[in-house]
Amino acid sequence: MRNTIAPQRWYRLIPVAFITYSLAYLDRANFGFAAAGEMAKDLHITAATSSLLGSLFFLGYFFFQIPGAHYAANKSAKKLIFWSLILWGALAMATGMVSNITLLIIIRFMLGVVESAVMPAMLILLSRWFTKAERSRANTFLILGNPVTILWMSIVSGYLINSVGWRWMFIWEGLPAIIWAFFWWRLVNDKPANADWLTTDEKEALETALQKEQQGIKPVKNYAAAFRSGVVILLCLQYALWSIGVYGFVLWLPSIIKAAPQMNIIETGWLSSLPYAFAIIGMLTASYFSDKTLNRKAFIWPFLLVASLAFYGSYLTGTSNFWLSFVLLVIAGTAMYAPYGPFFAIITEILPANVTAGAIALINSLGALGSFAGSYMVGYLNGTTGGFSASYIFMAGSLLLSAVITIVAVKNKSVMQKQLLKEAMA
Repeated sequence: MRNTIAPQRWYRLIPVAFITYSLAYLDRANFGFAAAGEMAKDLHITAATSSLLGSLFFLGYFFFQIPGAHYAANKSAKKLIFWSLILWGALAMATGMVSNITLLIIIRFMLGVVESAVMPAMLILLSRWFTKAERSRANTFLILGNPVTILWMSIVSGYLINSVGWRWMFIWEGLPAIIWAFFWWRLVNDKPANADWLTTDEKEALETALQKEQQGIKPVKNYAAAFRSGVVILLCLQYALWSIGVYGFVLWLPSIIKAAPQMNIIETGWLSSLPYAFAIIGMLTASYFSDKTLNRKAFIWPFLLVASLAFYGSYLTGTSNFWLSFVLLVIAGTAMYAPYGPFFAIITEILPANVTAGAIALINSLGALGSFAGSYMVGYLNGTTGGFSASYIFMAGSLLLSAVITIVAVKNKSVMQKQLLKEAMA
């Protein structure tokens, strides 16, 4: 399918989506490096306040997912993301200029608000351009913006903080989003019908293939009907627990590594990048075989279980062997990222098109709450206990529960669709 219908979709759309999502991750994850640098000292931020600041982004991210996704689905994902790029770039740059903690709290919250619709809007956009047999890979190339960005950002941020300080790090890393907004506007179309780089035959073939996939999925009445579905509720809970592990890891890994004896910020940056290098390989492999077999569940829960066991292994290792604990953290990071493509492919395959946007937003919203809990609790536990053992157990338990819920929730797709329709009509 990918090679017979408009193959140019892959090199016209995927790089643009990848870069856009990369810039979103750059401006949300570099806070962890500022926290590991001199920001806390310069602004007199306590450990508890630092945890709150790191997690506030996700609170703003939670509240505006569904309105943003509704706008993207019914109006324009292109326009929504254009303005989001400009606003989050400006807020990221403003972070480097603050000297007041109250203002920093407002900026972190608002950064979450303006980025909140990016993920669901992107997934909606890709679902209009790629078929079921392509979707896991398309989603994966999008979400690869996460580990790829954190990989190079970890190295670059370490050097920037070391050479020009944390304030200029935020300024230099916020500016690209504003510039890229205008490239985004020029390069992206909301639907195949709007693309002047596709022939009429290619547009019709793609639209026919996408409509055919929805023929076996009966529309449900509204968003509320989809939200009441047991399948959607379980996927929300699963993603929230998964996100606890991911963002507890992403935001506080630099601080965990920096706490090792004689570790400077540049070395911290290089070591922090390693889990994401392996995560890229894991994501590409999982998405390839998930699309090849159209088996989603087998490429989700085993990875989450491995991540849980790796965090538990880090807990058992403690501070007795830094390098063994670090290897286990690399395994945990790799395993947590690998299932993203298959997971988001499930949602667009089991739900009717008329409620997909809302369901993606709802699931991502609950993921944001999990991200808030993970980033706050991991920072809080690290600060109050003076070590990392408690946070390792917290993340291990969350990922274990997420793996179990995946097994329960993700059944045969036809069974899931029948269950959704039955619950919606009840």
